[in-house]
Amino acid sequence: MTLDEVATAALPHSLAVMGAFHTAAEDDPGDGTLILLGPREPGFWPNFQASPEARDGDRNPMDRWSYRVITHIADAIGGRAFFPFGTPHQPFLRWALRSGRAWSSPVHLLVHDTAGLMVSYRGAILVPERLDLPPLSQSPCDTCEAKP
Repeated sequence: MTLDEVATAALPHSLAVMGAFHTAAEDDPGDGTLILLGPREPGFWPNFQASPEARDGDRNPMDRWSYRVITHIADAIGGRAFFPFGTPHQPFLRWALRSGRAWSSPVHLLVHDTAGLMVSYRGAILVPERLDLPPLSQSPCDTCEAKP
């Protein structure tokens, strides 16, 4: 399995791989590669709005959609799904920072290398393999000339 294969599995749901890192046995989720998933734009919102969860009138439609979709992807690739909602609480902020694609901005908001301040994580998948990971990105705050 590759990170590109995970991205391909997430694509029909307008989800993108927002980062990944190698875990160790002593980490919260266990040993392997933890892959963070978030909205893929453009297209995420219309995809979600067309879902049964968005139209059924029940509570927490986005969380229920995320649970259904990401659990399905995890099952299909032999992984285990984790979510930033519900209990037990998972350390998504720490995971995001560890992924090498998100940083704490100078005003301490989370900033992502492609999503900027609009970063959002809908879930994560732990796979037992140690997948090849892309090189680490550089914080956009380091290269921002305007420094607002």
